[in-house]
Amino acid sequence: MFNHLLSLLIWLPVVGAIPVLLAGSGRPNAARWIALAVAVLTFVLSLYMLPLYNAADATKQLAESHVWIASLGVHYNLAVDGISVALILLTSFVGILVIVGAWEVIQTNPHQYMSAMLVLEGLMIGVFCATDALLFYVFFEAMLIPMFILIGVWGGPRRVYATLKFFIYTFFGSIFMLVGLIYLYLKAGSFDLATLAALPLSMKEQTWLFFAFLIAFAVKVPMVPVHTWLPDAHVEAPTGGSVVLAAVMLKIGGYGFLRFSLPITPDAADAYAWVVIGLSLIAVVYIGYIALVQEDMKKLVAYSSVAHMGFVTLGIFIAFMLVRGSNNLDAAKLGMQGAMVQMISHGFVSGAMFSCIGVLYDRMHTRQIKDYGGVINVMPWFGFFYVVFAMANSGLPGTSGFVGEFQVILASFQANPLIAFFAAFTLIIGAAYTLYMVKRVLWGDITNPHVAEMKDLNGREWFVLGAFAAAVFALGIWPQPLIHLMDSSVTQLVTQLGNHKI
Repeated sequence: MFNHLLSLLIWLPVVGAIPVLLAGSGRPNAARWIALAVAVLTFVLSLYMLPLYNAADATKQLAESHVWIASLGVHYNLAVDGISVALILLTSFVGILVIVGAWEVIQTNPHQYMSAMLVLEGLMIGVFCATDALLFYVFFEAMLIPMFILIGVWGGPRRVYATLKFFIYTFFGSIFMLVGLIYLYLKAGSFDLATLAALPLSMKEQTWLFFAFLIAFAVKVPMVPVHTWLPDAHVEAPTGGSVVLAAVMLKIGGYGFLRFSLPITPDAADAYAWVVIGLSLIAVVYIGYIALVQEDMKKLVAYSSVAHMGFVTLGIFIAFMLVRGSNNLDAAKLGMQGAMVQMISHGFVSGAMFSCIGVLYDRMHTRQIKDYGGVINVMPWFGFFYVVFAMANSGLPGTSGFVGEFQVILASFQANPLIAFFAAFTLIIGAAYTLYMVKRVLWGDITNPHVAEMKDLNGREWFVLGAFAAAVFALGIWPQPLIHLMDSSVTQLVTQLGNHKI
């Protein structure tokens, strides 16, 4: 059975959504328990990958290959490296927490909500396993459907606007990627990613393909200026939708750069790395200032996500400057490692922040910062977790938020001290907008009588926030296991950056 472990990880949640859906609205508890069982089993299977995966081997492992569309030479090809394994573990971990987090909160058709969440989990895992470009594209696009449903059905009052904006932006970007993949297929006769990476391409071809991929993945990250769909989607999405969107779906944009832009168009990626680095620095600094003036907690954390994901793209493309400019492979590896650690850390921290906002919203049904104040007086344990995650969001040493950002800043300094200065500025502006929000929500006197009636965390909320806190501290205090898991894959990526196709 475990010869097809990756297929099990993808299709168990998707198939498991069927009995959840069949439980119907008449048996909501049965739907919840089945969904939780499927999510836990998926996480257990993802943990089973760890002893099977050899972290010292940079090659793709646990491979599966089956003919899918014989006439086009399309295969159902799956395999993972260290980066994929880390992202699959993040996805399955978050999958459990969003099911538990929605346990009592989602009262309208919980069977449909839980089943959509499971399908989304399976499709996201599929993105991280696919080594055939067309299969990757299918999973990449199919994710839109359950997320569209989650926001459109269980979202806020402007959910229709938010879902349409989300769909149009992401689908628009994907069209460019599809055109690029068709061109590559006609040239190579295959959608296999390894074949496409070895395909010789002129600088003109690489340039067109690079920008096609850039548009697709920049929307997903999201990068400035195609980020405006994210705050609306977060504000209108249910808590679980926001957690999955921030914790996992945004990472797929960064992952796409690693699988497509870097190996397929290396020379164009090097020539235009300055574009991505510039946009990343704008995200880090300018978007931080936008977050500072937000009055909606969800919107503030959504803009924060844009800023923090700017570190991911900065770390990836600063590696080009270091490899091609000064042949500083160690610094390039540090930047790439920092980007990968930042992806995982942001998954924990952003998921936790949105979960905290969900806890407040469940009690007060408002996300406006001005409606709170003095919350820590009636919810001390919630206040503890909120401060922990705020500190992690600010990049405090000892939390996961510090590790990846520090690595990227160190690598940036060796490329260009000015870039490092602007990158490090996020530690100041990030602390400003995050702690300013915490100050107004937690501290001070209680002026709203509804705040005085709020109850502290229940067992379900303790489990969710406690699990996120454990992950934040574990990665912040001992990041070595994660770095070791991805080390050989990152080393191979950095080595490939020096390859030329022209």
